[in-house]
Amino acid sequence: MLSSIFVRIKTGLVCSAMLAVMIIAGCTVPDQQGQQPSQTQDKISTEIARYQSIIDAAHGEPSLDVIRAYIAQEPLLKENAIHQKNVDDTWQMLTRLSPQERRGLVINADENVLQGWLDLLSAYQDNKQDSDKLQAAIHDWKIRYPQNPAALSLPTQLQQAAIQQQDTNIRIALFLPLSGQAKVFGEAIRQGFLDAQAGLPSASLPTENPENLSIADNNSVSDGVVSTDMSLSEVSPIESTTPTLQTTPVIANAPINTQQVKIYDTASQPLENLLIQAKQDGVNLVVGPLLKPDVVKLVQINTSLNMLVLNELDNAQPQPNICYFSLSPEDEAKNAAEHIWQQQKQNPLILVPRGTFGDRIAKAFAQEWQKQGGHTVLQQTFGSSAELKQLINRGTGIRLTGTAVNITSNQPTSIAIGDLEIPQINTNVVPASTGGPIDAVYVVSTLDELTLIKTMIDMAISSRDKPALYASSRSNQAGVGPDFRLEMEGMQFSDIPLIAGANLPLMQQAASKFANDYSLMRLYAMGIDAWSLANQFSQVQLQSDFHLNGASGVLSVQENCTIFRQLSWMKYHQGQITAI
Repeated sequence: MLSSIFVRIKTGLVCSAMLAVMIIAGCTVPDQQGQQPSQTQDKISTEIARYQSIIDAAHGEPSLDVIRAYIAQEPLLKENAIHQKNVDDTWQMLTRLSPQERRGLVINADENVLQGWLDLLSAYQDNKQDSDKLQAAIHDWKIRYPQNPAALSLPTQLQQAAIQQQDTNIRIALFLPLSGQAKVFGEAIRQGFLDAQAGLPSASLPTENPENLSIADNNSVSDGVVSTDMSLSEVSPIESTTPTLQTTPVIANAPINTQQVKIYDTASQPLENLLIQAKQDGVNLVVGPLLKPDVVKLVQINTSLNMLVLNELDNAQPQPNICYFSLSPEDEAKNAAEHIWQQQKQNPLILVPRGTFGDRIAKAFAQEWQKQGGHTVLQQTFGSSAELKQLINRGTGIRLTGTAVNITSNQPTSIAIGDLEIPQINTNVVPASTGGPIDAVYVVSTLDELTLIKTMIDMAISSRDKPALYASSRSNQAGVGPDFRLEMEGMQFSDIPLIAGANLPLMQQAASKFANDYSLMRLYAMGIDAWSLANQFSQVQLQSDFHLNGASGVLSVQENCTIFRQLSWMKYHQGQITAI
């Protein structure tokens, strides 16, 4: 048995063996021209069976031959359950090797996948007695081997070993701006975080008619923040004029516990001092900071504390202890591209404010559009509301033309609390050249701008030729009346599940706290989800298939432990807002 461990690949092997080596090394074999799909599938099935025969012949005895057979078989398996079994069986075979056998393994220089498996085994053996160290070691390993099958789906045994002690022993700190100019944003997140810890109202609770739970006809913006000690009975009732139907998915229940959460004001002293204090206070997980300058400092400090950062950075180097969660407008643009593609549109135009903010949104949309299988995306920019009104007064509409979005240019990433830029008019447009008429327009604008833009599109385009219209959450505000909803008939728009009505009692609670200010309600939802993510931080770090039906979106984990948000879609229909 031991002799088989030292078998080397020799010259003169048959072509099928060469194929196995190429697969192990991560190479691909080009399809033969003219080969029929049935022939290709037959060949794949034959290869799977051949590797399985090697595995079966070993009768569970570990060897390098069997491990190589598992590795060669893995990329041929398409069904999730069978693929996961292959990953689990590969891991079991590796763990059955004795320490002497592991030390004696001799592998080829091009066997990167096999080397990754062996390094994962070493990380497990060296850190299995300490859950925190094991989590960090696995996360670091995934950064080094992002394409390894185990990086995409960890062995089940390893998932359980990594998270069995987590969550019950976490000691959480909140790093937020609780004074100064950004206080209102930090307070909204803090309230969402602590309300989730104490327990959220259930979507299944008996309520009034859903129409009475919708957001009031009130454009006021909160000057401050309602105390978290204030009960709903102390807040004036919400008057409804915006009927909204409940959407799916529902917001998942957040964990409820009484553990102490340490709260630190990032506006009060340097971040370095707060990190030192948090360590002295026994904290092992920090949620925050929020503001981008603090996040930049955090990366430079290179703390050993686990961090759920409430923002994102461009080209940040992966670190095993840091995950990123933000209200990224780029995520929303990607959602829109996917949604519009699924509705079988072919030639989209994106209307955005002129400036770096608009360019970033257009680039994110175009990148996702091409990822879905689409081609060129056209972009047109617009100016301020005053400029749009001047154009309307001159009888100028918006022609559906634009310039191709450049997806290779580098633009800065968003900050979590939004971007305040004054857009300017851009007349540098050219006729569409994507091979067909514009059939979808995605508008990223404020509510006032959207009203004007819709009018200008109606001025320039006949109703017969009008494309499908889509809008971002930027234009979704409280206080829109029936006239506006009727004017926007047919337009689709996205927003977070909380505002979409996935939990109507929770939406009422948030609206009461923040005087129907949707911007603060979105941050409140972010705080709710930050609590849930903090209580599942190990799963977030380790599981590429992690999902959470959150208040701010359906959350999943992407590269560099960045949380991606999928939003809900709604539509103006006969004076109402209905779920799609």
